[in-house]
Amino acid sequence: MTVADLGRVVLVIPTYNEVENIAEVVARVRGAARFVEILIVDDGSPDGTGALADELAAADPQVHVHHRATKEGLGAAYLDGFQVALEMGADVIGEMDADGSHQPEQLPAMLTALRHADLVIGSRWVTGGSVVNWPLGRRLLSRGGNLYVRLLLGLPVRDATAGFRLYRRSALMAAELSTVESTGYVFQTDLAWRVHRAGLRIHEVPIEFVERERGESKMSGQVARESLRNVTRWGLRERSRQVRVLAGR
Repeated sequence: MTVADLGRVVLVIPTYNEVENIAEVVARVRGAARFVEILIVDDGSPDGTGALADELAAADPQVHVHHRATKEGLGAAYLDGFQVALEMGADVIGEMDADGSHQPEQLPAMLTALRHADLVIGSRWVTGGSVVNWPLGRRLLSRGGNLYVRLLLGLPVRDATAGFRLYRRSALMAAELSTVESTGYVFQTDLAWRVHRAGLRIHEVPIEFVERERGESKMSGQVARESLRNVTRWGLRERSRQVRVLAGR
């Protein structure tokens, strides 16, 4: 199987106030993988991101835009975008940040890895992966959070919170998107865990993650607390299920 055999590839890029970044990101994706289509999902950005996205789409048939009326969280934007991509007939649905932290030039390696996987994650924390311009505290928080996920959920992934991914259509269908309730960054962990529980193949590809240079980060303490609460709840529920199974109930 070759990359060309993967079929129609649609990369979902959610945006909120990314007018400084989106044009460059789109140009880099188009330069790195010409056959990949782009679906920009804008959450009603007041800074003009949506209007700029429409201009980019008007100039390039490989670029599409889906406008959402309100900002409801990263997970909600991705769920909406995934549904649109599935309705477009995509065989592979990707996701990537709009702020330049994910480098489109690494897409070809991820697409190649998808030949033998159902979900490919661009990972910061496998051998060969790295982050640029992160303070020590944030590195420790990310590594610690991912360790917590592995221990509590039994998820064999080093970077379950990563947002640079490629899913086969079948993987998203197996994840039962209609039942996903996560709205923030914990959405990434939720989807990876669902794919794992479905018995599908997950492969991590090392990437270099570069902290944004323009615009404001959407990460906050509230986002981190939501992730901790949800992962803890899921983990305790999973452990309870395992105990019942062992007890023969």
